[in-house]
Amino acid sequence: MRILHTSDWHLGQYFYGKSRAAEHQAFLDWLLAQIDQLDIDALIVAGDLFDTGTPPSYARSLYNAFVVQIQRRRCKLILLGGNHDSVAMLNESKQLLACLGTDMVAAASEAPAQQVVTVTNAEQQPIGLVCAIPYLRPRDIVRSEANQSAQDKQRSLQQQIERHYREVYDAALAQRDALNQPGLPIIATGHLTTVGASSSESVRDLYIGTLDAFPASAFPPADYIALGHIHRPQKIGGSDTIRYCGSPIPLSFDELGRDKEVLLIEFAEAPTPSVSALNVPLSQPMAMLKGDLASIEQQLAQFEGETDTTWLDIEVVAEDYLSDLQARIIALTEALPVEVLLVRRARNRRNDSIEQQDKETLAELTVQDVFARRLASEVFDGDAAEQRKQRLQARFDQTLALLAEAESEPDDPAQAMTASESVKPEAQS
Repeated sequence: MRILHTSDWHLGQYFYGKSRAAEHQAFLDWLLAQIDQLDIDALIVAGDLFDTGTPPSYARSLYNAFVVQIQRRRCKLILLGGNHDSVAMLNESKQLLACLGTDMVAAASEAPAQQVVTVTNAEQQPIGLVCAIPYLRPRDIVRSEANQSAQDKQRSLQQQIERHYREVYDAALAQRDALNQPGLPIIATGHLTTVGASSSESVRDLYIGTLDAFPASAFPPADYIALGHIHRPQKIGGSDTIRYCGSPIPLSFDELGRDKEVLLIEFAEAPTPSVSALNVPLSQPMAMLKGDLASIEQQLAQFEGETDTTWLDIEVVAEDYLSDLQARIIALTEALPVEVLLVRRARNRRNDSIEQQDKETLAELTVQDVFARRLASEVFDGDAAEQRKQRLQARFDQTLALLAEAESEPDDPAQAMTASESVKPEAQS
């Protein structure tokens, strides 16, 4: 059995106002080619299919077209909901996807057996079982109790996540026994943070105010555990069989410097699978530059003569405050095939940072910077307040996506008006 493990597609993401549609299309085309060339039996997408709960229409089109193209191949598609995904939106098409041979598990089920997916070969014989476990929302698996301390809530959440994994794994064991195939591999999935995982700027905390990370020792003894949520590919606890595959494209500048991967899991005669990384081609060049203006000018020379436009994050190190920093950067880059998405000043000392922030103008900040600073100035104390904070962030991301989509369709003002009216302000709580 051959399985491809991917996650965190974040279809519909707008990156400092830039659409990722072309990058995602290139990745999906490449992924289909790998499925054909490697004769893949199943593709697991371990959460965060979309970047927001209300993805733009082009992102849904990419998603739907991919499902149709997979259906034409002998490959089981298993889709898991992530913390960025809307359970209701994903479930809208669940029955239709089932008709196309795709299994969608958007949220935890009360019947564990419903989360066990069978992978078959060309002769329709079972060759593996998947414990399809998505992002586990606390409200779906934890019963609230009065007068619980923060530690009690953390302990309860971890226990309930562990219990859910055990129940689905036990259902898979029961199904394997019913098939009378004791050697049938069992794969588990997950969309969460585990102990020791290294995240990036684009990763949001999952279990609000309660669980920082789930211990790897609490997973069931599945033959392979396919994880999502962390955007950097990595092993957990040094194990080859508990893995994050990472996102297929860089979702923040701090994810640069390491290849993006899809993981190939092969089960042969040995009980332990072999795992190898398939490097995803980078279709949109991106780079981070750091230094004083003279150093940055030297670094920019590497882009002379390039045919593709490179997106840049420039961090300027300067002893003195430069009021014309934006103008200087524009002058340095205007003749080069680059597009500067982010310009920021290095902050070496806290006092300097505060003084410098006071002098900054809106022209020097991105919309995301302004919102992040405004959010950071609020106090969110307790689970309800933290949940409100996450809703505010989600609606902000949704609004940016809708505005960006409206800008890309200037000939349809009525649609843009409808999109803008669909985002309602967050009620005070």
